Amino acid sequence: MAYDFKLRSVVTDKGKTAHYAKLSNTTEAEFFIGYKTYYKEQDGYGLYNSSQLTNLVYNSDDYAAEFGFFAHFIAPTAKAESHGSFICLNTYDRAYFTFGFMQFAAHVPNGDFVKFLRKLLTLHNAKDYFPRLKLIDNRIFYVSDTGTQTQLESDGSTKPLMEYLNPGLRDVEHQELICSARMIHWATHDIEHRKIQASDSINLYKNNLVKYHNRLGLDGYPAKVCLMVCDILHQGRGKFDRIANALDTNGNHEKAFTNLCSIGEVNYADRISSLKKSIKALETNGIFNKKYQAATHSFV
Repeated sequence: MAYDFKLRSVVTDKGKTAHYAKLSNTTEAEFFIGYKTYYKEQDGYGLYNSSQLTNLVYNSDDYAAEFGFFAHFIAPTAKAESHGSFICLNTYDRAYFTFGFMQFAAHVPNGDFVKFLRKLLTLHNAKDYFPRLKLIDNRIFYVSDTGTQTQLESDGSTKPLMEYLNPGLRDVEHQELICSARMIHWATHDIEHRKIQASDSINLYKNNLVKYHNRLGLDGYPAKVCLMVCDILHQGRGKFDRIANALDTNGNHEKAFTNLCSIGEVNYADRISSLKKSIKALETNGIFNKKYQAATHSFV
């Protein structure tokens, strides 16, 4: 039986509108969905939730046995994106719906969020959270009361999926709150949800690094340089030509790292500072002392 959530909102003493949900017909405690926010760039409204609950934060040690070094490799980005929060949410920008500690975004066809949701829909409890969504031939469909099937994403667009999760940016809608509550509750209460989120995040960077090496020639570069390349392109604060120029140092990897840290430093100083701090801690612990080996797509 599909889960039903009761919604509640309140204006805080700081003037923020906070939204909450509670799973109906249970003794579970009410939980926070997110604050309403206005996003000037889109001239629209949405939600954000950057809560970091102790048991819902990505810990690379939990996944190192299965994924090895790459479990640690993504940790600086996870920290910078969301403080590692498995329930990090925003619905206010052009992606319409972004979720998880690596901030998977719904607006990219066949992108990280779409692939993530496809896997979630294979879980045994998917029908409890999203009873209208069904995976058909590895595509996400909406199924109506009458059984009509409507495809929500394709190679060319995810617009129907975006608008299912968040009908628009003119206000915070009921559907947007319900979908957000479903995802937060699911991640909170199901370890399988979190495992998929973690494995998809790790494999995203692992696969991306192969592509980036083919463009930039990263064989022999230290982990911190490779991580910064991945993070720049994940966030979108720089493009390949700028990165290639930063790497053009006649083999001086320290200079290359410094150059990469300068990309986007005017607008993203806090993020870059977070990355550098995380990398330094990993180096101090003897974890980030490896170099990329292109032949085996691994760090040695």
